[in-house]
Amino acid sequence: MEKYLINPNQKISHINKNIYGHFSEHLGRCIYEGLYVGEDSDIPNVNGMRCDVVNALKEMKIPVLRWPGGCFADEYHWKDGIGDKATRKKMINTHWGGVVEDNSFGTHEFFELCAQLGCEPYICGNVGSGTVQEMNEWVEYMTFDGTSPMAELRKKNGRKAPWKLKFFGVGNENWGCGGNMTPQFYADTYRRYQTYVRNYGGNWIYKIACGPNDADYKWTETLMQNCRHFSGLSLHYYTTPHVYETRGKALEFDAAEYETTISKAYKMEELLTRHGEIMNRYDPQKRVSFVVDEWGTWYDVEAGTNPGFLYQQNTMRDAIVAGLTLNLFNKHSDRVRMANIAQLVNVLQAVILTDGADMLLTPTYHVFKMFADHQENTLLGSYITTKTYNADKRDYPQLVESASIDDNGVIYATVVNTSETESAEFKCQIADTAVISVKAEILSGDAHDHNTFEHKDVVKPADFTDFTRSADGFTAKLPACAVVKFTING
Repeated sequence: MEKYLINPNQKISHINKNIYGHFSEHLGRCIYEGLYVGEDSDIPNVNGMRCDVVNALKEMKIPVLRWPGGCFADEYHWKDGIGDKATRKKMINTHWGGVVEDNSFGTHEFFELCAQLGCEPYICGNVGSGTVQEMNEWVEYMTFDGTSPMAELRKKNGRKAPWKLKFFGVGNENWGCGGNMTPQFYADTYRRYQTYVRNYGGNWIYKIACGPNDADYKWTETLMQNCRHFSGLSLHYYTTPHVYETRGKALEFDAAEYETTISKAYKMEELLTRHGEIMNRYDPQKRVSFVVDEWGTWYDVEAGTNPGFLYQQNTMRDAIVAGLTLNLFNKHSDRVRMANIAQLVNVLQAVILTDGADMLLTPTYHVFKMFADHQENTLLGSYITTKTYNADKRDYPQLVESASIDDNGVIYATVVNTSETESAEFKCQIADTAVISVKAEILSGDAHDHNTFEHKDVVKPADFTDFTRSADGFTAKLPACAVVKFTING
C-alpha cells in the first residue's frame, strides 16, 4: 500500500485560477461553429455566441481565454476585424486549411464572448508580420479612455467605453511561425514592441513575452538575460506519441503508445523544473510568471476532416494527460501562474466538440470541472509514494497528485492513476487534522473510452466510494486509468 501525506501546516504558494485557462484560435471550427455562429443563426445564441457552449464553459469556471492565436496571430491585422461585418476584409487562412477568413469575429466579438463567459481576455499581438504602430494602435483602440484617433474609431464602431485588458502577448512562437527569429533577435524586437504596449488610465497590462518551444533552454536564458520588461514568459509543449510521418491516432492506440503518451506528458515536470531553474538565476523573487499558453495532446486529424482543421477525438487517455498536467501546474504554482490548453472547441485537446446545433463534453472537460476547486486556493505540501514505469526513455509515476486548501479550511486532493491496467491502493494521512468527512468524485474507464454525439455520457464523473475514512485521513483504492478528487473537511 502506498503512502500519501498532506501537510496543512505547509502552505507553499497561491494557485492562480488562470492555470486553468484556455486557448481559442482562428483554426478549423474553434471560433466559427464552435463558439460563434452569428446573430442570424438558427442555433440559439446571444450576440452570435452559441448559448450551449457558453453555458457549459461557465459551469467549468473558465478563468481566462487566449486569442486570436497561435500562428494565426502573427498574420492577423486587427483593423480587418472591426466595423461593419459586410465590408470587413476577407483573407485566406494560410496557416490552417486554406479557407476564407471573413473576419466576422474580431475584437468587439472577442470581448463580448469574454463578457458572456465571465473570464479575462488574453490577446496575442502580431510581431511576425505586424508593425509597432499596428500593435500600439490596437492597445489604444481597446483601452484608451479619452480623445484620440483610435478611441474615436472604437466609438464609431459602437463601443464608447474602453475595455479592461490585463493580459497581452507580444508575439507568438517567434522562434517558428511567428518569424523564425533567433532568441537574441526576438529579445531585441520584444524590447522595441513592448515599449508601445502602453498603460492607459487605470488599465495595467501584464505583458507576456514569447518564451521557449519545448526544451529550448537557450531561448529562456537569452530572454531572461536581455529583457526586463515582461511579467510573463510563455512555454509551448505538445504531447504527441510520434513526431514524424504520423502523430498517432486519437482513438486507435496500443498499450505501448498509451505509455509513450503518458511519458511524454510527464516531460512537463522536467520542462517546468529546468526552465524554472534558469528563471530563478535571474529572477529569484519570481516576479516573472511562467505562462504555459499552449499545451495538450496532438494527434492525427480524424478521418475525412480537413487536415488543417486539427479536429481530433478525446478519450480517457486525454483525461489522464489533463489531470497529470494540471497537478504538475499546481505543484509549480510558485512560478506557473497561467496556462492555456489547446484548444477550447473542436481543435486538438478540446473540452467541447460540436456538430451543427449539437454539442458534447469531452473527458478533458470533466477533468477541468473537477479540478476547478483548486482555483485561488493555497498549495499544500504533499507527497505520495508510487511505483514508476518507463517509456520513451523516461520514468513516470503511476500516481500523480496535488493538494490545496481554500479559505474555509476545506482540503482538495486530486490524484491521477496513470496506469492503463493496474489499480493502486494508498493510505492518506493529513497532518494535525481530525478528519470529519471525506467525499470523492471519479472519472475513469478504459483508456479508449470517449463520448460521441450518439453516446454523450460514456465518460462522465461519478461518485467515488472505494475509500474508508480514518481519524486522520482515509484509505483508498483507485482503479486503473482514473482521475479522482477528494474533498476533505477537518
